[in-house]
Amino acid sequence: MTKEVFIKDVMVKPATIAKSAKITEALDKMLDEGIDPLIAVNNNSVVGTVSRKAIAEKLGSKQNSTIAPTAIHVASVVEEEFTSVYPDENVNILVPLLQQYKLIVVYDNDHRLIGQVSRGNLLKKYQPEGSLDAAIEKAVTIEAEERVVHLRRRMLDDNITRFIVSEHDKYTGIVTETDVAIAMRKFRESVEGNHQDHRIRNLLVKDIMSSPLLFVERTAKVSDVVALMLKKNISSMPVMDKGKLAGIVTRHSLVNAL
Repeated sequence: MTKEVFIKDVMVKPATIAKSAKITEALDKMLDEGIDPLIAVNNNSVVGTVSRKAIAEKLGSKQNSTIAPTAIHVASVVEEEFTSVYPDENVNILVPLLQQYKLIVVYDNDHRLIGQVSRGNLLKKYQPEGSLDAAIEKAVTIEAEERVVHLRRRMLDDNITRFIVSEHDKYTGIVTETDVAIAMRKFRESVEGNHQDHRIRNLLVKDIMSSPLLFVERTAKVSDVVALMLKKNISSMPVMDKGKLAGIVTRHSLVNAL
């Protein structure tokens, strides 16, 4: 990377949410603006981040089944999953940091929040050189008829954030923590508390997955894949090789390949 490029050249306006806000407000903002996570603030001070994954876990928890989503505050899902930098630092320091964190907070010299950098922000300016192979990760699959409660358990136990969905030996969709968060919110808002336990056990992966499956070929150029992911505002892209699933490319794996 060029030494003359600084963090201020890639950072964007910070996307914040008050820790006193409802998690439904946070989820709506993330979906509307295509952002994940948001910076949680209290009296203009950064207290952490709130992610779609954290909201999905909160809404999917049985102990919260009697609580309306609009009654749950951001403060209950805040995590300290971020680090901070200054605008005049060299852009090279971003790569190892974004390999660990989804979001980097940018402060000025008076420790005031002035910006943020995500993996997508960095990938707009820099992509891995060479073939797509360097950025391909193993893809995890799940059957369309599998129950969502089992999907959630696998996500939590194995720290898996996305699954490629298969149905009758074909790949028909993808299900991520975003799909789970959206589905759990709709479910909690539409089903009465005393019926939720029974109904949620009948919810299937095919009921909440994103379909049809969007994918790229293994021979695709890295720059084209990054451009498509940024245009569609998605964090991952399955990779096919002669009709077979070769793996998946994520913003994280692309940054790891830099």
